[in-house]
Amino acid sequence: MTGTAAGRGRPRDATRDRALLEATLAVLTESGYSALTTAAVAARAGASTATLYRRWPSKETLVVAAAAAYAKELEAQPDTGTLEGDLRTLLRDKAASLTGKEGGVLRTLIGEAAFNTALAEALTNTFVLPMRQRMEEAVRRAVHRGEIPPVENSDLLGDLVIGPMMCRFFLTPLPPDQVDAATATETADRMLPFLLRALGHAPS
Repeated sequence: MTGTAAGRGRPRDATRDRALLEATLAVLTESGYSALTTAAVAARAGASTATLYRRWPSKETLVVAAAAAYAKELEAQPDTGTLEGDLRTLLRDKAASLTGKEGGVLRTLIGEAAFNTALAEALTNTFVLPMRQRMEEAVRRAVHRGEIPPVENSDLLGDLVIGPMMCRFFLTPLPPDQVDAATATETADRMLPFLLRALGHAPS
């Protein structure tokens, strides 16, 4: 019976999902988070609110999914063969996800998260935890290759990326949506030597 029930229903339509997420970002940009409603998003996408709730059970998960869908951040950390290569990729991904249109949306959501526990939790699960995991994996591989000594408190490593990046792009006069891709990449590359030294990596 369980197997039969699990197989019921149509498979999700990726095209419809994308239309709903695009509508979410459009409404969010125009109206702000507080004024965003699922009814407005559904109307913008030409769908029903029931369709939205089948995919995302709350407003918080909907807007975070929309931001994540357009963030230029990889789901898995590629193994470039060196710690320097891994961290360069990771820093560039994070810089890209915190700038441009996506960065502007994230800054808005982070401001709202200070007053919304559900939104704060959704942001943590979607953006913070994956970055911490990526950083831990990159460092674990580097230790295994003998590039750096073992690192204590590895659960804090991701914050060495998240903290400086957010400070650079969110706490400066220039809004993240006005930072171009080339500037974001340059900033990531400038941060790389500091991160390598913090991990005990000898200069090449």
